[in-house]
Amino acid sequence: MRILLLASTDPYRNLAAEEYLLAHADDEVFMIWRNDSAVVIGRNQNAWAEVNVPYTEVSGIAVVRRLSGGGAVFHDLGNVNYSFIVPRDAGGIDFARYTAPIRRALAALGADAVLDGRNDLTVGGAKISGSAQAVYRRPDGTERLLHHGTLLLGADLSRMSGALRVSPGKLRSKGVASVRSRVTNLRDVPGFPPMAPEEFMEYLASSMYTGPGAYRRPLSEEEAAGIGALREEKYATWEWNYGASAAHDAERSKRFPFGSVGIAYSAAHGRLTAVRIRGDFFGERGVDELEAALCGVPLQTDAVAAALGALAHPVGEYIAGADAAALVGLLFGEPEDNS
Repeated sequence: MRILLLASTDPYRNLAAEEYLLAHADDEVFMIWRNDSAVVIGRNQNAWAEVNVPYTEVSGIAVVRRLSGGGAVFHDLGNVNYSFIVPRDAGGIDFARYTAPIRRALAALGADAVLDGRNDLTVGGAKISGSAQAVYRRPDGTERLLHHGTLLLGADLSRMSGALRVSPGKLRSKGVASVRSRVTNLRDVPGFPPMAPEEFMEYLASSMYTGPGAYRRPLSEEEAAGIGALREEKYATWEWNYGASAAHDAERSKRFPFGSVGIAYSAAHGRLTAVRIRGDFFGERGVDELEAALCGVPLQTDAVAAALGALAHPVGEYIAGADAAALVGLLFGEPEDNS
């Protein structure tokens, strides 16, 4: 087994590293890595149903879609991640098998973690790790298994709460919803030794570096180049992270000084497909032109603002007293205060 500690904390690059190694590595790999602040959503999830998008945008928190299913998780530099990339055998999906060495490593540090439910590790009833798995099929027909998980060492739980809390409004999604659990950091587990993330990562690497076939090797130049290309082509793109979201409908409303305004919309593949604007506001023009201008627009704040700015008439002629910023704020919600 190859032991690999990634120096990168770029969430787009690190998720690309998993897929690149799934596609190209022949040896078994145990990879340890950290991300800068990010929400990592499951492959089958809807970004808008899982993420407080206004909060992540103003807080500089990336949103990244991974290859595996399961729920949304928050990463920051206080969260250590691990990945097993191995040939798939007849055993198939097996969370107990791949969490067992992690549980042994934690037990040696005084944290008696148990596999709770299908894919969580808990200590004293509080979640300290979630994991997910995916099968990758290569063109030659061989299959590789990815098992990866989080380990909350000293994550900022207040930012986690803000990033994973969906903004106000009704949203109905066909994506897979996350299950929220009570979480805690390993550093808060009684008896767990104080460790910096780098020290904890080295400890995990050493705990796996025990078999006769285990060895360490950093990424080669070829691997680094391939990962960088995959980052740019896929993992850092809006189309993968947001555009691949399942279809959903949403409703938002707000009382303004100029009247109440409600927006109901449908979206698919990250683009608005239908928009309806209603309320007790006044206007010189019918809102049908405003609604039509938004159909087909990506569900992004800048794109919606640009579409409203390109209207033949100011927004205030459709909704007296309103401007483009007011409608953008209503459509996407306002960042929540987590102080």
